Amino acid sequence: MMIARRADTRARADFATWKMIAKLNGASGLPPAAQEFLASYKTRLADMTEHEATEATIREMYKAYYAEMGGGGAPPEVKPVKAEPVTDNVTAFRKLPPKPKTTQTAPALQRKLSAALIFVGLCAIYVAIRLYWP
Repeated sequence: MMIARRADTRARADFATWKMIAKLNGASGLPPAAQEFLASYKTRLADMTEHEATEATIREMYKAYYAEMGGGGAPPEVKPVKAEPVTDNVTAFRKLPPKPKTTQTAPALQRKLSAALIFVGLCAIYVAIRLYWP
């Protein structure tokens, strides 16, 4: 069953990729197998809806990939997982509420005071060295 799932996933991913490349006029650069699958898809579009033609082509690719990956016999039926429709995945920008201003506590005030004292002390030492050192 793992081979079947991998083959189905690969078939769906490859078909979506090849279909997009074909829409961008790059189908001539695809491998011959991909061009054959796309040609069969285009012929199916004449008889079926786009969704039916897509699923039929993916089933055909799945069978080929299943055999290629070493699956024996007829490939088992893999039910595609139905994706939930995406309504809107864009989040509106909201300005964050301002943080309330807190009053400085004693440790924070003490930290600022000690830094200021160190700076003043270093300035005094610098001035003393410049004035009194020959």
